[in-house]
Amino acid sequence: MTKMDNKKVYVGIDVGKDWLDFAVAGNNKITRFGNHDEGIEKVVEQIDLLNPRLVAVEASGGYESAFVNTLMVKKQRVAVVNPTRVRALANAKGLLAKTDEIDARNIASYAEMIKPDPKQPREDLDIRIRALVTRREQLVDIRSAEGNRLGTCHESTKADIREHLDWLGRQIGILDKEIKQLVKSSEKWTNQIKLLKSMPGVGFITAVTMTANMPELGELNRQKIAALAGLAPYNRDSGKKRGKRRIFGGRQSVRRVMYMAALSAIKHNPVIKKFYERLIEKGKPFKVAITACMRKMVSILNVMVKKQEAWRYQV
Repeated sequence: MTKMDNKKVYVGIDVGKDWLDFAVAGNNKITRFGNHDEGIEKVVEQIDLLNPRLVAVEASGGYESAFVNTLMVKKQRVAVVNPTRVRALANAKGLLAKTDEIDARNIASYAEMIKPDPKQPREDLDIRIRALVTRREQLVDIRSAEGNRLGTCHESTKADIREHLDWLGRQIGILDKEIKQLVKSSEKWTNQIKLLKSMPGVGFITAVTMTANMPELGELNRQKIAALAGLAPYNRDSGKKRGKRRIFGGRQSVRRVMYMAALSAIKHNPVIKKFYERLIEKGKPFKVAITACMRKMVSILNVMVKKQEAWRYQV
């Protein structure tokens, strides 16, 4: 069979640990494939024949990664979509039932109606560094949890927890070395990290996490980049009632490293320090002020990458 030339086709894929459910917007038929090499190959063949305008894949804790990477290698336009947003659209349409098959149709419908931006192709090195950064984040989380347990555990388990903490520290150190070696092997990565680190308050881990998990940096406007980082304030108003502005969503890994960067910047970055102090003088709570600093830093970093200019801001 030959490839169709149909740019009105939108495909939705619901990804589970063991299955891939395939749906086309406007078509009730659902096809299930195994989430393994052979199954992925069959789905890709179907997609290749349809030649869709967009393939939408719901984020599912990493189970979608191999499939998405395969599609991108095949030069397909693929978007990884937020399951909360897909569910919200389905609810708005009165589609309250939830099964894997229904989810696949909802994802396809979401792709057709919302037309989310496709992921940009990434090089193998980018994928490798991102995987190491993600693993580092996981080990840091485990170390934090173990550290908390150490303060409340029974005396008989303290030695075991301390031994585990030592092991975690060594493993994180090994990952740091691997990440730095990969960064040094790439002129693109080396230049990007150097550029981001030129902002006082931004260290290597912040810079590499931003580069790995926010490749859109330098390509979006300040509103979109803030939303992507989960730092855009959203209204909660109703009638005459004005609710508190809150942040939510976005990329948690980016937000976490930017929080640590902002804590450093309010002490060592004269621009951010003055901005923070002005907010505190106005009576803003610490959480509001530090979030505003994070948002400002992301906005400035976005401009720096866009213009390929190192930090040069003055108070």
